[in-house]
Amino acid sequence: MQKPSDNPADPFKKALAEATKVMADDPDLAVTYSVDPAGQTADTIRLPQVSRRMTRDEVLLARGTADAYALRHKFHDPKVSARYMPQGQMAQDLYEAMETARIEAVGAQHMPGTAGNIDAKIGNEAMRKGYDQITQASDAPLAVAAGYLIRHLATGRDLPKGAQNVMELWRGFIEDHCGDTLEDLKDTLNDQQAFAKFARQLISDMGYGDQLGDDPDNLDDDQEDEAEEGSDDQDEPDSTGEDDSEGEEAEGTPEQSQEDSQDASQAQVSMDDQADAEMGEEAEMPEGEAPLEPPAPQPVSDADPDYRVFTTEFDEEIAAEDLAEPVELERLRAYLDQQLEPLKGAVSRLANKLQRRLQAQQNRSWEFDREEGILDAGRLARVVASPTTPLSFKVEKDTDFRDTVVTLLLDNSGSMRGRPISIAAICADVMARTLERCDVKVEILGFTTKAWKGGQSREKWLGDGRVATPGRLNDLRHIVYKSADAPWRRTRPNLGLMMKEGLLKENIDGEALEWAYRRLVGRQEQRKILMVISDGAPVDDSTLSVNPANYLEKHLRDVIAMVEKRKAVELVAVGIGHDVTRYYERAVTITDVEQLAGAMTEQLASLFDSDPRKRARVLGMRRAS
Repeated sequence: MQKPSDNPADPFKKALAEATKVMADDPDLAVTYSVDPAGQTADTIRLPQVSRRMTRDEVLLARGTADAYALRHKFHDPKVSARYMPQGQMAQDLYEAMETARIEAVGAQHMPGTAGNIDAKIGNEAMRKGYDQITQASDAPLAVAAGYLIRHLATGRDLPKGAQNVMELWRGFIEDHCGDTLEDLKDTLNDQQAFAKFARQLISDMGYGDQLGDDPDNLDDDQEDEAEEGSDDQDEPDSTGEDDSEGEEAEGTPEQSQEDSQDASQAQVSMDDQADAEMGEEAEMPEGEAPLEPPAPQPVSDADPDYRVFTTEFDEEIAAEDLAEPVELERLRAYLDQQLEPLKGAVSRLANKLQRRLQAQQNRSWEFDREEGILDAGRLARVVASPTTPLSFKVEKDTDFRDTVVTLLLDNSGSMRGRPISIAAICADVMARTLERCDVKVEILGFTTKAWKGGQSREKWLGDGRVATPGRLNDLRHIVYKSADAPWRRTRPNLGLMMKEGLLKENIDGEALEWAYRRLVGRQEQRKILMVISDGAPVDDSTLSVNPANYLEKHLRDVIAMVEKRKAVELVAVGIGHDVTRYYERAVTITDVEQLAGAMTEQLASLFDSDPRKRARVLGMRRAS
C-alpha cells in the first residue's frame, strides 16, 4: 500500500493537473511542476512549482499558467500559425502576442472562470518585469502592449496595474494607426485563420509591413513548395512536430536540444581538425622552422567551455558615474535617502551589530610580566605591599585578522524595481561603510542588460541569417558602483543610479557571477568574500527563445560549482523571495525584502566568526527559511 504524501500542496497539484487535462480536452496530456521556467510542448505542460506553504500568489500563478497553456492546447493550431507567421522578428513578436490574446479571449467566452486566473498570471509577469514603473513608451515592449490591448478589447476586462500601464503607453499609437482594422476584432476571434489575416493587417498598419513576407493566400503551388522548403526554422517544427522551434518546442526539450548542439559542435571541431591536418601535410615549411598555428579560441566561460555567446561586441563594463551626470546622481541619491528614511534606524543598528562582531575578532591580547611596556595596574597592590617587588609591565599583542575584501554583487533586473532595489542599494551602502570602518575593503557591482529582448546582439544575429542555438543573445551591462580601492565617501552618490528609470532590465546571472569572481580573484588580499543578492533565476527572453530553456540556469550552476570547488573565494547568496539554496551551498532565502539587511548582516558576520559552531547555526538559516 502506497504511503500517503505528507505534502499539503499535493492534493491541490493533483486536482489542478486533472482540471488542466479536462480544460485542454486531452486526457493524455502530461502536467508537471518544476522550479524551472514554465513551458509547453505538444504533449506536456510544465507549471511553476507550488511549495508546502501554498501562498496565495503561488496558487494563483499556477492556476493562471495552467489555464493559459490548456487554452492554447485546445484553441491553437500550430499549422495555421506557421502558415501566416511573418518573417521579421518584430512582426513575429506582435503576431505571437496577439494570437495569445485571442486564445485567452476565446477561453474567457467558453470558460469565464479562466479570465480571473489568467489576470493573476499577467499581473505576476508585469510586476516581475517592472512594467508598473515604466513611464515612457520607448521603454515598454510594443508587442506586449498590442497583446494586452487585443485582450482588453476582446473581453472588456481591465488589466492588472503593470499591464494596464504598458497598454496605455502604446494605446494611442495603436488606435491611431489601426483604428479601422480593430473594428473587425470580435468577428475574427473564433476563426484562427481569419484572425491571423487580421493580425497581419494590424502589423502592416503599425508600420511593420516590410517584415510580413509574402501573403500565404496569394502564393501559387510552386511558390508554396519553395516557401515550405525555406522555412525550416518556423513552419516545419510546428507542422511536423519533429524539430524544436525557437519558442515553446525548444523550451520543452532543453536537454535534447543541448545534446544535439553539442554533438554538432563536436562534429564541426573534428572536421576542422581534419582540414587543418590535411593542409599541414600539403604545406611546405622552411627547414628548421615549426609550423605556425593560430591559437585555439579561448572559451567564453571557464566554468563551461560549451557555453556560447553570439557576440560580445556590444557588452559593456562601465562605472556608475559614466551612466549619469553628477547632478542626476546626487538627485537620485537624495531620492533614495528620502525613500528609505524610516528604515535607516533599523539598518544602522544591524550595521553596528556587524561592526561589533567584526571588531570582536580583532580583539587584542596582552603579554604580562615584561620588563618594559605599559605598567600593569592590576599588580600594583603587590608592589605596595612589598616595595622591593619590581614593577610589572604588559605589552599589547595583535591577533591574526587576515586582510579581507568583500564584493557585493547586486541583481539589477527589472523584477527588482521598486522597494527591493531601494533596500538592496541602501543595505549595500551601509555594509560598505561598516566594513570600511573595520579595514575590510568592499566592492559593489551590479548586473543587467542594455536592452529588452536582445538589443544590438539580436539585430546582428537576425542580419547574419539567424544561426541556430547562438548562445547568449543580449547586450550585457556590468556596472561598477564602487571599486574595492575607492573610499566610500567618493562613491556614495553612485548607488543612487539604481533608482534611474529604465536601467533595470534582464538578468544573466552566470556571466555576472563569473565576472565578479575574476575581479575578486585577481586581488592581493588574503581572504576574498563574494555575496550575491538576487530575486530570481536567470531570465533573458531573447536568449531563451532560441536556446534550451535551461541554458542560462545551467551556466549559473556551472559557475557556482567552479567557484565553490576552487575555494579561492568564499561565496554566499541572499535570495529575495526566490529559493537560491538550490543553487548555492551557502545561502539564505528571505520572503520579505525588509529582512534583507538582517540577512546580509548575519551572513557576513557568520563568515568572520571564529567558532565553527556559530557559523553552522547561522548557515542553518537557509533550511529554516
